[in-house]
Amino acid sequence: MTGPTRNQWRRRRGYHHGNLREVLIEAARQLIEQRGPEGFSLTEAARLAGVSPAAPYRHFRDREALLSEVARSGFERFAGKLDAAWDEGRPTPIKAFENIGRAYLAFAREEPASYAAMFEAGLRVDDVPELKTAANAAFGVLRQATNRLAEAVPPHARPPGDLMGLHVWALSHGVATLLSESKPARGKVPMSPEDVLDSGMLIYLRGLGILPGDG
Repeated sequence: MTGPTRNQWRRRRGYHHGNLREVLIEAARQLIEQRGPEGFSLTEAARLAGVSPAAPYRHFRDREALLSEVARSGFERFAGKLDAAWDEGRPTPIKAFENIGRAYLAFAREEPASYAAMFEAGLRVDDVPELKTAANAAFGVLRQATNRLAEAVPPHARPPGDLMGLHVWALSHGVATLLSESKPARGKVPMSPEDVLDSGMLIYLRGLGILPGDG
């Protein structure tokens, strides 16, 4: 058997009864990274955490509740990274917007388990208020950025901020998902995900008139 024993795993994380919730969340992240968001159970999370099969029910009513918490905490960190990248539009809104895209891709790369729980688990976000709030906070950063960029467009031609935010989110998510280093298609593209996203954003913003065209 390779890897740390259960007791080593618990000691490394400073396990005690007071942080069982956090230990279970970390166990779930590990299992999701290995098997995907559908590939684990509460019993397996308990086993990895080194606690009894009944212990998770002190904090989570079922597997979906634990998965929702992984997604919620992920969205909170995600929103923080996007907000730091935006930095209130500094040094310029265009540069800050580019930084948001790169932060999006970096999060997907650095936290694959959280990203999978957030976007691939099929969670009913509207049914979990805390999860919905965290997801809306992340989208709110993107909406703030797109509204700021849209100010360059005359009011009569200005796209709705929420719709523009959804377009940008879809493009970012598509690049992060399809061009992930773990996907077979990744090796067939002679550009980095960042370059693909940057060029896609350039085309999109030029189409809206936010950036000048070549001519």
